[in-house]
Amino acid sequence: MGFLYALAIFFLRIVLRLGSLFSEKAKLSIEGRSKWKEQLQKIPKTAPRIWMHCASLGEFDQGLPVLFALKEKFPEHIIIVTFFSPSGMEHYQKRIHCVDHALYLPMDTHKNAIQFAALMEADFALFVKYEFWRNIIREVKKSGTKIISVATLLRPNQIYFTRYGGFFKAILFQFDYYFVQNNETLLLLNNIGITNALEIGDPRFDKVLMLRESLNTLPENSTLSSFLKGEKAIIVGSAWKEEVRIILEYAQEVPTQKIIIAPHDISVKNCESILNRCDGKAQFYTKYNHQIDSSILILDTIGHLSSAYNYGKLAFIGGGFSGKLHNILEPAVFGLPIIFGPKYSRFPEAEAFLSKDFAKSISTTQEFNLACMELLEKDQELEQKIKLFVEDQKGAAKRIVSHSIFNQ
Repeated sequence: MGFLYALAIFFLRIVLRLGSLFSEKAKLSIEGRSKWKEQLQKIPKTAPRIWMHCASLGEFDQGLPVLFALKEKFPEHIIIVTFFSPSGMEHYQKRIHCVDHALYLPMDTHKNAIQFAALMEADFALFVKYEFWRNIIREVKKSGTKIISVATLLRPNQIYFTRYGGFFKAILFQFDYYFVQNNETLLLLNNIGITNALEIGDPRFDKVLMLRESLNTLPENSTLSSFLKGEKAIIVGSAWKEEVRIILEYAQEVPTQKIIIAPHDISVKNCESILNRCDGKAQFYTKYNHQIDSSILILDTIGHLSSAYNYGKLAFIGGGFSGKLHNILEPAVFGLPIIFGPKYSRFPEAEAFLSKDFAKSISTTQEFNLACMELLEKDQELEQKIKLFVEDQKGAAKRIVSHSIFNQ
């Protein structure tokens, strides 16, 4: 099985190299990953280190409150973050963070793993959610680093829990501790004999509460204020093809409703495609002209969506038709009720919001229209309930860092 794993990593490298000929993201991944060794060598060894690995930007947001809490507990430690995806590496700087150094994680070959572990020499290695790279974890563990999984989220159908998944299951036993998001994950680990685990919740609640607090110190967004003219918008966050289609059909039926669309793909081609389908009712955020009266604003930029929710009354979250649901906690912290597509089973927070009637799952424009009507009829009542629910979930990061596993 080890040979097959090595072969899979080899083919992953080939796929990324071929993809780099056509995809800017794949190109960034290849070019950035080629420099990992020299980047690690440049980091001073005069201070102890904490290392966190995140697949992409979403996992970074999830782990960030834990990093802040660790930095407070260990102010002398250097914070190093690695990413697998360019979406994390290229955009983490847009967050308020405490990261000292960031780089791409090398491909998980045996040779890379040995060199990486020798150069990293961290006191603690944190892997966010379900990032389990076999060779790197084993070699880092051998070096004496404590291996910790934070915001762990596992499902029964993953390979670790199948009859033929013993090779991959073994890597789960390398971890010194698990801080899991929900009881299902805790039971899955317990059932295979892993008891060094604690249900702690989702640190993203801490992250969005930090965001809301930080916005209180910032001036009003003049572009959004000018566009809205005192109204509240329906905000479409990380909109894919289906969400764009549905919201534009809705806009035809309710032409006076202010709508903010943040495309998942902010390429010029995609943003212009959306603009051209808006019948002259839309403007780009980056080219906004306050003298033009528009009902749709397209966020053709990264970094403004999370704060834009503060100007909303309802959020339609993208990725629910592909099984890649975007962050629903960012609008929830402002009390916005949520609508998303039918594929949300991998997201426990979506299940929780549905169970409390804070959200609706839809499959068609007609269902979206009905969900809008029902949620907006009681938006003020929901706003307070949603805010209280989010606030009740805070504290996961501090509970993690106060655990004895972080005693040196």
